[in-house]
Amino acid sequence: MDVIFSDTHHQHDLEIEMLTEGPVPCFERAARVDNVIQAIDARQFGNLRPPTSHGLEPLGRIHNQDYLSFLAAAWDDWHARYPKLDSTGLYCFPSRDPTARVPEHIAARLGYYSFDLSAALTAGSWRAIQDSADIALTGVDRILGGDKSVFSLCRPPGHHASADKMGGYCYINNAAVAAQAFLDAGKSRVAIIDVDYHHGNGTQEIFYDRSDVYYMSIHGHPDEEYPHYWGWADETGLGEGEGYNLNCPLPLHQTDWTLYQRAFDQCLEALNNFSADVLIVSLGLDTYENDPMCEFKLRQSDYTEMGRNIAASFTGPVHFVFEGGYCIEDLGDNTLNVLSGFESV
Repeated sequence: MDVIFSDTHHQHDLEIEMLTEGPVPCFERAARVDNVIQAIDARQFGNLRPPTSHGLEPLGRIHNQDYLSFLAAAWDDWHARYPKLDSTGLYCFPSRDPTARVPEHIAARLGYYSFDLSAALTAGSWRAIQDSADIALTGVDRILGGDKSVFSLCRPPGHHASADKMGGYCYINNAAVAAQAFLDAGKSRVAIIDVDYHHGNGTQEIFYDRSDVYYMSIHGHPDEEYPHYWGWADETGLGEGEGYNLNCPLPLHQTDWTLYQRAFDQCLEALNNFSADVLIVSLGLDTYENDPMCEFKLRQSDYTEMGRNIAASFTGPVHFVFEGGYCIEDLGDNTLNVLSGFESV
């Protein structure tokens, strides 16, 4: 299996984030991917490949142009006003009612294009964001070229980003961009299974009224877990998309592999009924029992079983796209367990 990777993700490495208790060291940092690369080297897994540039056009198939223009210029605008700070100082969010306008003040513009405080920027962020999307798109190229599977080691992650809002450490929705690229290349139906602990609200929003992409997510219940306002079981799609959105919210402190697998089997059954041409796995590993942002109880061996179940249930091409996972010391092994389990079938 080819692994698409770029070292430029190190240019996006923020020191702090804002949580309820105040500023804390950022959970989403470069060491996450570094640990995955170390595991790849140690286990001699796959072949590392660099991404190729695809420009902004594929991103514009998912994201609004004004949002992309904002991302491209945001750091320079912020740095001109606040030269000693990363962009953690946004102070308001609009309701996005019909009268809401994009303001001139950069801190207010950050709020306009954000839904939380976690998606800050630093000097190299836009380069890393673009390369992360190119990593996903290069994975698409490999599948279209005949590969049966590929792993796009994207950072920053993407599944919380909507068409015009960043949040949850996400800026460009890599999985959504990849799904649209498959469709633009002639695929008729794309399925996305999101196994990240947190619901992929951005991916859901992007495809909620469409029937050519089936989005499925297994995640911590929104009553108790981020992103809270999305991810309920009765969110099944809208209009043409009715019946093409499947949410499996699970209880926080009770979910081990036995309970998780029931939801996973439900998604795999829906996948087979959908007759997808290609499957994208939004691969978040923050369901791990030792993850600092998780209340599930999945163990390392469970990820091997997850990979096996995917391979045994779907015979078409599979594109793994990296999302969350914050127990850095075990993240590489957990990631490789999924991929190795998949390849073992």
